[in-house]
Amino acid sequence: MLTTPTPLKVALMSCAHTHAVGYASQLQARPDVDLVVADPDGYGDVTGPAVVGSYQEAWSRWPDGPDAVVITSANAHHRDLVLEAARRGVHVLCEKPLATTVADAEAMVAACREAGVVLMTAFPVHFSPAVAALRTAVADGTLGEVIGLTGTNNGKLPSARDWFTDIELAGGGSLVDHTVHVAEILDSMFGEPAAVHATTNRILYADRAGQGAETGGLVTLTYASGLVATIDCSWSQPSDAPTWGGLTLQAVGTGGQLQVDAFAQHVGGPGQWHAYGVNTDALLLEAFLTAVRTGQTVEPSGEVGLRTVRVVTAAQESARTGQPVAISG
Repeated sequence: MLTTPTPLKVALMSCAHTHAVGYASQLQARPDVDLVVADPDGYGDVTGPAVVGSYQEAWSRWPDGPDAVVITSANAHHRDLVLEAARRGVHVLCEKPLATTVADAEAMVAACREAGVVLMTAFPVHFSPAVAALRTAVADGTLGEVIGLTGTNNGKLPSARDWFTDIELAGGGSLVDHTVHVAEILDSMFGEPAAVHATTNRILYADRAGQGAETGGLVTLTYASGLVATIDCSWSQPSDAPTWGGLTLQAVGTGGQLQVDAFAQHVGGPGQWHAYGVNTDALLLEAFLTAVRTGQTVEPSGEVGLRTVRVVTAAQESARTGQPVAISG
């Protein structure tokens, strides 16, 4: 006779990030999860009896506290929430970017390692079948020697969450928001780059972005092998586009090339976009909950979250100076 595992006690910390609604929906539907949602900023996107108004109420929801937390706060608040979870011995899935500074990301990774708790970074596109196919093609040599990659992670300028364009809360603008997904995919295949060169601008939507927040950017990663990859990380989708944006990656090798479009599966007409296929949020949460039950971290880990923060920080310095910046891991 099959038995249902004891439900994991999970607290979703904040509804500030737009992914919070999707994660809450997935978790609420699982019989193996007992969920509480903390909405201290009162966004009101997630409803139900398990929504509370403060982090403290979420921490104390159960007499012995939660087993795990999913952190979907503004970027600048990730550090304190992760360190508190580590102090309490609670496993963590933290929204990307892991932190707004390298020092904060290092502290978060170290705290979770010392506490013996799982730390994963929320990169759902890691689980895309198209991305998995690219990783396989690179690993088995189908493309020969990969010599160049062109990546895009474009989207709409966030409008429902003003903190995305507040450089104090977000850590920057579109470069911070839309570099890390592609950087994580590249990291999973090629490791950390040797140097980063970036340029940014405020040509699009400057009237709607916060002071100093870039709305367009191009990041070039150079690897020790000579491999070069670019990431277009702009908020360039028109406000009336039928979907938020997308992620593509084209790999060119000596034996062929492969084009990835992570969100290609959809049907629709003018102004319509109806996605189908696997739900990468669900796959991410499944991987995290399995890691919580086993105590074994799986990718995308906190360590890869740290490495992508290094890439973003180097890109920001490069954009300021106009010069390439070496990565020092």
